[in-house]
Amino acid sequence: MTTRVLCIGDVMLDVVTKIAVLPSEINYGSDTASEISTHGGGAAANVASWLTRTNTEATIVGHVGDDAAGAALISEFDALGVRHENLMVDGGRSGVVVVLVDPTGERTMFPDNGANSGLHIGDLPKLDGFDAVYISGYSPLDPLSRAGILEMISKIKTAQIAIYFDPASVGAMKEVDINEVKSWLPSMDILLLNEEEAIYLTGESSLEKALDELLLLCQTVVIKRGSHGAIGRTRGSDSISIPAHHAKVLDTTGAGDSFAAGFISQFSAHGDLTRSLMAGTEIAAHCVAIIGARPRVGTKI
Repeated sequence: MTTRVLCIGDVMLDVVTKIAVLPSEINYGSDTASEISTHGGGAAANVASWLTRTNTEATIVGHVGDDAAGAALISEFDALGVRHENLMVDGGRSGVVVVLVDPTGERTMFPDNGANSGLHIGDLPKLDGFDAVYISGYSPLDPLSRAGILEMISKIKTAQIAIYFDPASVGAMKEVDINEVKSWLPSMDILLLNEEEAIYLTGESSLEKALDELLLLCQTVVIKRGSHGAIGRTRGSDSISIPAHHAKVLDTTGAGDSFAAGFISQFSAHGDLTRSLMAGTEIAAHCVAIIGARPRVGTKI
């Protein structure tokens, strides 16, 4: 039986600028040679896109503008098999992220939410048949979308559908009171975040202690560790640590989103934490080996 996942959040166009020098060597105020490419992006959109490579049915809830970028993003969803309704906002402009990628594969992002701001309860489709919901933290962190997302969460909880939540980057979280962010976590069933985010939310430098604190709020917590793999624990159980898959790293953009897709596809279907962590690291290895945050249309996992 096919697992159906609803992904709620940001749909963006990524403008990836790959430079051959370290950021400290950029010729500010002048020219620095680069390779520039455009790709579909946005955490929720990336998760939905990678889910389609796992034989999971993915539906995206988000907004794009009625511009060239929006048309391209919708076309890519159609090619990948991501389901969607009412994505395009009349008179809106699509969200764009400028992604600076240095020679180590590290990326720095400059986002402009555009039409993603202002998600509301009317954007939520009928929940019948969905097995899980993924919510990108970028949406509740946006003050124009917060009320709508919190309404969606309440409705999803009433429908007793598991919610997977990624709180988004520390840079984005710092724009909102930390207690506000932490107040959302008890409504989530599975928390997916990276080391920096776990440390920020708990104030703990030890991952085990961070897991202890976060598990007081969520039933299952997974901490993504990049090249070190991932660690996860379900309340009342022992921690499970999985190494990363070997990969030639070209671009880490979307690595965490692809991991989330692999994890969600397995955990929603089987509830096996070890198997799900392994699935996440496997798909993340495919993601970092390509430029951009989403799979190619022909990508097989």
